[in-house]
Amino acid sequence: MPRDGGAGTPGIDPQQLWLTSDQPRRGRKPGYSRETITAAAVALADTEGLEAVTMRAVAARVGAGVMSLYSYAPDKETLLNLMVDHVSGELPTTPDTLTGDWRADLKAIAHLQRGLMLRHPWLPAALATRRIPGPNALAFLERTLVALRPTGLNGAAKLEIFAQLTGFVAGHLAHEIAQATASQSPDRAAAEARYLAAVAADGRHPELAEALSAPGRSLTPEATFNRFLDRLIDGLDSG
Repeated sequence: MPRDGGAGTPGIDPQQLWLTSDQPRRGRKPGYSRETITAAAVALADTEGLEAVTMRAVAARVGAGVMSLYSYAPDKETLLNLMVDHVSGELPTTPDTLTGDWRADLKAIAHLQRGLMLRHPWLPAALATRRIPGPNALAFLERTLVALRPTGLNGAAKLEIFAQLTGFVAGHLAHEIAQATASQSPDRAAAEARYLAAVAADGRHPELAEALSAPGRSLTPEATFNRFLDRLIDGLDSG
């Protein structure tokens, strides 16, 4: 029985999901397509959050009966896979903009991922559990593997680097989005600053006091992301 299952719903067959037609094989000609339904689910998640995405809510958004949607996506886990791959189609796949400097290219790839997740704030949470890569995600992975060709690393290491990079971006963006929401309260930000100043002055945390007294750095989300990304990429071993 189809259901609005959460992450981890078993039984998704990658070949059936990605390599077969998205049209139901039986019954009358459908009035919708998998693409239409997926786009509606993405729009819903963009505006109301991932928790708002249910088969019933998506059906209402496209004006369909909820049972008819199960012909395209039998459960929410399948729908989430479709959503992730749908937005992955916004990422470039041709290697013509690669520079040959693999570290610079990886940083550019990370910024592309960051931009995608900022446009779709639900994406880091959707990536927190393992997803089955669809054609758009695979095309972007292929581009990343081309970028890593100059490293001379074997295929397994290249795949690990891509997973490490994507995990870093998703984790950082989840924190960045949460911080942006919290910082909307000036009173909370001021209270946190007073607390850290008191801790630094109590004499029991000299290392923290020294760190807090260091010359200030830009705390814009972009600058912070760049510093963290530089440490990650510049520390990768290509040997």
